[in-house]
This record gives sequence, structure tokens and C-alpha cells, in this order.
Amino acid sequence: MDDIARDWITCDPPSRLLLLSKMAMARGCLKLRALRGCHFSEFLHSPTVCVSQLTGHPLSQFFTTAKRSTLSSAIISKAKRLNAKYEQFLERNFPRFYVIYSTFFRGFRLLYFDFKEVSGIKHKMAEQGLKYNQLPYREMEKLRQFRRDIIQVMPVVLLSLPPFANYMVFILMYFFPRQLLIRHFWTHDQQQEFMEIYHSIRAQVYPNALRNLTKAASKVPDRRLKSKLLQLSNKVEEGIHPEISQLQVVAKLFSGHPLEVRHIGARQMKILSQVMFLTPHMPTFILRRRLQSHIIEIHHLDQALNVLGVHNLSEDELKIACYTRGLNSVHLNAAQCKEWLTKWIQLSKKLRDSEASLLLYSMVLLSTNYHNSRKSK
Repeated sequence: MDDIARDWITCDPPSRLLLLSKMAMARGCLKLRALRGCHFSEFLHSPTVCVSQLTGHPLSQFFTTAKRSTLSSAIISKAKRLNAKYEQFLERNFPRFYVIYSTFFRGFRLLYFDFKEVSGIKHKMAEQGLKYNQLPYREMEKLRQFRRDIIQVMPVVLLSLPPFANYMVFILMYFFPRQLLIRHFWTHDQQQEFMEIYHSIRAQVYPNALRNLTKAASKVPDRRLKSKLLQLSNKVEEGIHPEISQLQVVAKLFSGHPLEVRHIGARQMKILSQVMFLTPHMPTFILRRRLQSHIIEIHHLDQALNVLGVHNLSEDELKIACYTRGLNSVHLNAAQCKEWLTKWIQLSKKLRDSEASLLLYSMVLLSTNYHNSRKSK
């Protein structure tokens, strides 16, 4: 280096230019020597590293990947800005339509997130060889609710697929939100209103379910247990809320004729299907199979909830759990839901699957007079 510095000082300008070219050649030879030091396997594994040693620049600069990524990001950010301006325009000039518009797209986002979560649960079940009743409570409930949601919302999803068809869906959504949509597409006020409506429809069949239970109880061969069951059903018809211990006493009657699901009459099956929000307009054998599978599913959910603990549920989860089991929980607070659900789990955890039809009747027995009993306290 000292020789080069001395030559640089003493030489004339043309000689300095020649000296610069020699220095550049020497630098290139050093880098070429470093590249030759790379093994061929290293070059195949990471060619960009080896070539970058030669060029002194990252190889990515010679490809369009980074440019494409930058262009995509720019397009996406531009689309987001335009969409935000469009939503501001709607909110400012058409506030009522904006509520429908925002609710619609929020619903699809929530449905998409549910789909991703359910896919993850299904993948875990397949990977670990798990059955439905081996899952934690929240995952079981997610699968159960998603299955019901997707069946109801599928016609709306199919209608919105063609170009510009989503505007027709907006109209249907505006006029028939309860019939066509699910909770993801409802506002908070609509959720409260529609849950009230659905429960009032369900509660209309509670008296018929109780009368048919009394008729079926008269056919029980065990006189002592028949007397207990008749006393229980009569008290509920008179407006008295039953105790869990009274239900536990007669539990074994629901594992055989005439109260087990396989022996329930066609008329009572239609009534109990409405209690569980299932359509009653199907052949008897289908109604029987659906009732059996749904009440066993509730029983498995109860077992998983017993493991999790009722106290670990949020207020929304408590309300949904109570509502699913026959109670109108719209205007109940978290403490009231927790109290009722705790008693339900106390009953359910001691039942066998063969006695699960008691849970069907308990949806009526434990819900009919609950609100009246709470007011009288």
C-alpha cells in the first residue's frame, strides 16, 4: 500500500488513470478468488450469496420479485384508501344503507374467520385422531354452531357470487334478515330482537310437550317412579319451578319405554324438534335420528363444559349456552345465567348417553317457570 501511495503522488495524471485501472483489476481478482473458494455444493445451495461475493451487490436487485411485491403493496394500499373513502361517502350521505353495507361485509369477515378456525380444528382432529367428543368445550361449540350457521347462510352466499348480485342480497337482507341471515349479519339490536322471537316460537310448544310427558308418564310400569314423574310434570304445569334433585330421581325412566328417544311418539318428536330449533317437517325416522344426535351432542358439550368450568365462560358464552338449552337468556345477567347453567350441568354430568332424552324434556321443565320463580324471590 505504501508503494501505491508513493506512485500516486509522484506520477502524472495519465499514469494515475492507469494506476486506478490496475487497482480495480486487483480488487476484481480478489473477489474472484473468494468466489473460487466456494464449493460447488455451496453454490447450488445458495447461488445468490456466492455471486454477491463477486458483484458486491445483492442479487435480488437483478430480479423483478421485489418490484412486483412493491407494486402489489401499492395497489392494495390504494384499494384500501379508495374503499375507506367510499365507506365515508356512504356513511355521510346514506347512513341507513351504510349500516346494512357494513353489517354485511362484517358478517362475511366473521364467517371467514370461523371457517379458518373450523378448518384448523378439523386438521387437528385428523392429525391427532380425535373424535368430536374428545375436543375442548369451545372447539366443540364452534363446530356445532358453524355447522348450523353454514346451512342457513349458504343460499345467501350462493346468491352473492355472480357480479353485482350482492346488491340484490342487500335488498333481501334489508327485508328478511331473520329468515335468511345468521347472527354474523345482524346488528346487536337485531340479535336481541330475533332471539326473543325465536324463543317465543319455541316456548309456544312447551305446554304441549308437558302434556305429552304427563301422558307418557302414565304408561311407566314402575309405580313409585311413575308417581314421582307425574308429580313433577304436574307441578311444572301449575307454575312451579322444579329442583334438580327431582329430575335426578326419575332419570333412569328415560332410558327405556316410553320416554327414551327411540320410543317417543311422532307427535311428541315434532314438538321436541321445535324445542331444539329443528324443522318438524320431515319423516319420522329422520326426526328421530336428528333428535338423538343433537341431544347426544348437547350431552357431550355438557361433559366438556364440566371439565372447563362454567365460571370460565364469558357473559356472551353463558347466554348462548343457556339459550341453546331452552332458556330465554336475552335479559338475564351473567350471574343468573351462571346459576341456571351450573344446575343444568349438575344434572347432565350424572346422566348416561342412554338417559339423554331427559335433557330433551329438561329444556322444557327447567325453562318454563324459571323467570316466574325468579320474580317471586
